[in-house]
Amino acid sequence: MTLEKTLYLQSTEKDIAKYVIFSGDPRRVERIITLMDDVEKVAVSREYHTYTGYYQGVRVTVTSTGIGGPSAAIALEEMYECGMEVAVRLGTVMGLKSNLGKYIIPKGAMRKEKTSHTYVDSSFPAVADYDLVACMNESVSTNEREYENGIVCTMDGYYTEMKESKLSREMGRDIPGEIAELHKYNISGIDMESGVVLTLANLMGIRGCVVTLTTVLDNLKDMLKDDFRVDEEMMLAKIVLDGLVIFNKKGL
Repeated sequence: MTLEKTLYLQSTEKDIAKYVIFSGDPRRVERIITLMDDVEKVAVSREYHTYTGYYQGVRVTVTSTGIGGPSAAIALEEMYECGMEVAVRLGTVMGLKSNLGKYIIPKGAMRKEKTSHTYVDSSFPAVADYDLVACMNESVSTNEREYENGIVCTMDGYYTEMKESKLSREMGRDIPGEIAELHKYNISGIDMESGVVLTLANLMGIRGCVVTLTTVLDNLKDMLKDDFRVDEEMMLAKIVLDGLVIFNKKGL
């Protein structure tokens, strides 16, 4: 009997591990899998590049989602259909504090995007799994990096809410002012997917968390440069993989 593949990720239950890492950039996925063994390509379909392999004996699936909440939600839905039990978003974040180059493993997200609101109303919290966060914290420390467990804000509009552009200036959008509002709420950083990932993980009844590297500061005041950013993004991948091994060993 032929198993039916999911619509966009072109995956079946036999293809997908219970541990799934989601990363926006397909090229980053291609780099992550260099850290793994016995990797098999599941499918390359649209923005979704999916591979399954092993890291220190633990079976892990890695897939890309592209940018933003709608495509991330599709990836989570289809991985859930395929038996996913643990979801980790691995990515970058725009920092709102003096946290350039540090890791943000949020305990929750402010849902200013709209995708999660098509699932559940705004009173539903987007929170991370405590045990999974603790394992990722341990992995960051073991890899001699710094982390914080603050709250991030997830938004939809990169050039309308996060970064000034020619059009936003012509339209009189006060993006620096909008970002300044978030400082009042002690927000650690801004991204475009975390609120969706955490909301859906809770609705699905699975374990979910987010591990991000702060690569830029608000409105691109400063950013990680060139080779250092590339090297640190590989460390980000190692941290998440090590964190899953820790989680697996603890039998959580």
